[in-house]
Parts: sequence; C-alpha cells; structure tokens
Amino acid sequence: MSGVSEWSMAGAAAGALFGLGGVLIFRGMPANRRPGLDARLAPYLRDAVAPSRLLASLPRNQGRAATLLAPLVRDLARWVERIMGGSASVRRRLQRAGLAPDVEAFRGEQVVWGAMGGVAGAGLGLLAIMTRGASVMPVVMLVLVSVLLGVIGRDQWLSRQARLRENLMLAEFPTVAELLALAVSAGEGATGALDRVCRLSRGELSIELGRCLADARAGANLPTALQGLADRTGLISLTRFVDGMVVAVERGTPLAEVLRAQAQDVREAGRRAVMEAGGRKEIAMMIPVVFLVLPVTVLFAVFPGFAFLRLSM
Repeated sequence: MSGVSEWSMAGAAAGALFGLGGVLIFRGMPANRRPGLDARLAPYLRDAVAPSRLLASLPRNQGRAATLLAPLVRDLARWVERIMGGSASVRRRLQRAGLAPDVEAFRGEQVVWGAMGGVAGAGLGLLAIMTRGASVMPVVMLVLVSVLLGVIGRDQWLSRQARLRENLMLAEFPTVAELLALAVSAGEGATGALDRVCRLSRGELSIELGRCLADARAGANLPTALQGLADRTGLISLTRFVDGMVVAVERGTPLAEVLRAQAQDVREAGRRAVMEAGGRKEIAMMIPVVFLVLPVTVLFAVFPGFAFLRLSM
C-alpha cells in the first residue's frame, strides 16, 4: 500500500510540473507576448543619449531570476487588483504610512506575501502527508488558504503601519507645535519657523513638515502646502492645526497663540485617551478577578464550614 501511495505522489508531482511547463510555454509564445510601451518606442530612441545610472529608479544589476519573474509578478498583481479593488483606499493608506503611493508595487508585495504563504502551506501539507498520510484535497485547500492569508496579511500590515505612524505623529505634535510657537514669538515668519523646526527636530511629523516646506519652496504657497499635509494624514488634530495655520497666515491673526492652544488641545486629547484606555483595562482586569480570584476566595471561606458539618454528622 505504501508503494502505491508513493507512486501516486510521484505521479501527482510529475503532472503538476508538466502542467506548469505547459502554462509557461503557452504564456511565452510570441502571440501571447504583448510588447509594452518601452518596447514599442525603443526603435525610435536608439540614437538618444543614455541617461545616467545615478538617475535610474531601478538597479541595473538585477538577477536573471528577478528579470524572469517580474512579468509573472506584474500579471498576478493585476489579477489581485481586479479581485480586491480599493485602489483609492490603498493609496490613502500608503500616504498615511509615509510610503510612496504606488498601488502596483503594493500589489506586487501582496503577491510575494501570498507566495510565501503558499510555500509555508505547502510545507505543512507535505509534512502532514508524510507523517499522517493526509489526502491531497485538504493539502490543496491549505495551500489556497495560506495564499489568501498572505495577501490579506500584507493589507492588514499596511493598515498597522499607518496607525503606528499616526500615533507617532500625535505623540510628536505638542512638542512641534510649542517649538513653532516659540519660533513665531521670537519674530520668525511661518516659513522660517517651519524651517527651524525641521532642522532642530527628528520624527515623522518633522518629515511631513519638511515636505510641506519643500512644496512651498518649489513654488506653491504655504496654505496649499499645508493643506497637502492635512490630505496625506488622517488625523483630525493635524487637520485643525493646518486650518489654524492657514487662517493665521491668510488673515494675519496671532499665530503663536493659535499654536499653543492647539498643542494644549492635543495634550488634553492624549490625556483623555490614556484615561479611556485605563478604564478599558480596568474592565478587562475584572474578568480574572471575578472568574478566578473570587471563586477561589469563596472556596477557601466555605470549605472549613463544610468540613466541620461533615465531622459533626
């Protein structure tokens, strides 16, 4: 019986390899290879001067395996995009996480995570087959579920990255607002205060303020650059901060007082969040007290009485 199962596994592996080879041959036929825009424009740009390698966005020394797998990963990324959708949400979360808003690259990362999940599921399935003699269908289902979990796991990890970065920005906001208020009180303008704070501080919020300053120096006015900060982040406190700075710059109201008031509001909000978290933890701590400590205490209190009644009877 073991010989039959071994031959069946070998046949299944050979059939899978044969099918994969057939699919690769079919995909590699000239009729199925659609030239991209670069390939269509290449004959007309042969006489152009080659760009510097320092300005290239991708390294030139990529491995042959990466070059061969790139079209497959790109096609799978498009397939994941068609199934999952939500490009606007993904782009928004990428901006909130401080990453480049490249949805196609993110879908490629999801494909890689799904492939790693599939490899892990296949390894567990092979181990179950060799040790417990499991059938093929549960193993196939395990591989498919592992691939799906890998794709969804990358999406959830992006949401976690966005939340962690926003929490860091909230923790940095009161200090940065106080520094801006001090710089403005010392006689600096709004742009000069932003420049000074970006040079003196380090953190996620300082990076975002540096991007606003770069946009302002590139030609955009300061309110538009600050509005870009509010659009890139999903924090209500930063949105109010941007609105206050825009109103102060446009109407000439005292900017230092606005910044100090907003820093105080953020500190109060953080204090309320800590108190709410403490209240939730207190309720959670009641579960072991009620279901573990209290029954043991009652048992210790009542057991001597039961023992005395048993002895007296």
